[in-house]
Amino acid sequence: MSTAMIISIISIVVVILVLVFSLITINKGYAHQHEIDPLPKENDVNKGKET
Repeated sequence: MSTAMIISIISIVVVILVLVFSLITINKGYAHQHEIDPLPKENDVNKGKET
């Protein structure tokens, strides 16, 4: 095999690996369970205004 053919094969393998790792990362991001902080209670809000 020529040098150009070997470089082409290695390049294709690298591109495929980057694509696979990108898809894995995207799937992990979508699978992450996002949470929202609870609203502060009325007493907590009033205490902050009195100071």
